[in-house]
Amino acid sequence: MKKFFLLIAAIGISYVAMPQKGKVTSALNYIDQGILDKAKENIDQALVDEKSKDWFNTYFAKGQLCQASFKSDNPKFKALYADPLTEAYASYEKAMELDTKGTVKKKIITSTIYNSLAVNFYNQGSARFVAKDYAGALKSFEAQIKITESDIYVGIVDTGMYYNAGLSAVNSAKYNEAVKYFEKCAEMKYMGITPYFNMSEAYLALGDTAKAESVLTGLTSKFPNDKNVTLQLIDLYIKSNKNDEALKYIKIAKETDPNNSSLFFAAGIIFLNENKYDEAIPELTKSIEIKGDLFDTQYGLGAAYINKAAEMFKAANEIMDVKKYSDAIDLANTVYAKALPYMEKAHELKPDDVYAMRSLQELYYRLKMTDKYTVIKAKLDAIDKK
Repeated sequence: MKKFFLLIAAIGISYVAMPQKGKVTSALNYIDQGILDKAKENIDQALVDEKSKDWFNTYFAKGQLCQASFKSDNPKFKALYADPLTEAYASYEKAMELDTKGTVKKKIITSTIYNSLAVNFYNQGSARFVAKDYAGALKSFEAQIKITESDIYVGIVDTGMYYNAGLSAVNSAKYNEAVKYFEKCAEMKYMGITPYFNMSEAYLALGDTAKAESVLTGLTSKFPNDKNVTLQLIDLYIKSNKNDEALKYIKIAKETDPNNSSLFFAAGIIFLNENKYDEAIPELTKSIEIKGDLFDTQYGLGAAYINKAAEMFKAANEIMDVKKYSDAIDLANTVYAKALPYMEKAHELKPDDVYAMRSLQELYYRLKMTDKYTVIKAKLDAIDKK
């Protein structure tokens, strides 16, 4: 009788446990049928029951449900989890942790589940990046990287994921992470020289000018024929206010690329910012001769003439002799007049730019061009009233 009692007890235990584990089976069936809300009801019940809450298949089924939720086109099913892919990954990892025999791990490998999960994270990251949720995109691409680097992933590593993570990190101002991912790209020789430029920009954003410069100067031996290295160095030196170094590399670049208007523009702006107008004017003039349809260059040359004339006007006010004073004012106005065609062209290229309009207002006033002064003043007054 005692033996019979124990058998009954054992059957009783199995009978109680089975319905709870049966919820997991039901959930998997519902997932296959696309009835995801019913699947979640069963999973939620299994997760709180003592008999199934620590069963590896419960978490495997939840991982499947979370992935299905992410891929669903039904808004109701898509909203079952706030972050379904993160939950899916955590669930699969939990399932493998609980499964001491390794059954789940084998299933994930043979069914290439982590391959599909990595693709899901890539798609999520891309969508977030397009939506300008750069922090979210970084999180997605980092999850893709973690999965792909695991021993459960079966397939070829997508090197582009490191570059995607780097771009997301830059755009979310996480520059240390960006450097890490761009270094990985460089190590894997992905996209050639580009990751080095990205890395330099990230270091510059961190305020580490020395490392930013070191990355670029090291490229002359790795990519000896790439002209962009010099251009990147010029950009770096301009951004870090190292004008002498910038001008040195601009001179080098001009020798190999004499028709690059950007080089003359860059030199002109450096001189303009240093109030060296006589040096700025020929550089900007040459830039316009090469390419005359750029607002910044037209505006820059106009500003150089205006600033030079303003200094001449200020110096004229110190002259006590009436005749000499009058001659100096006339000469200053001659320089103001030289600014006019460039500032008018700038206004033509960018009609809504307030700075160009204010410069024109000053020029029309000084040159006694009443009709044009009235028109530009009316435009500015209308803007000020908004």
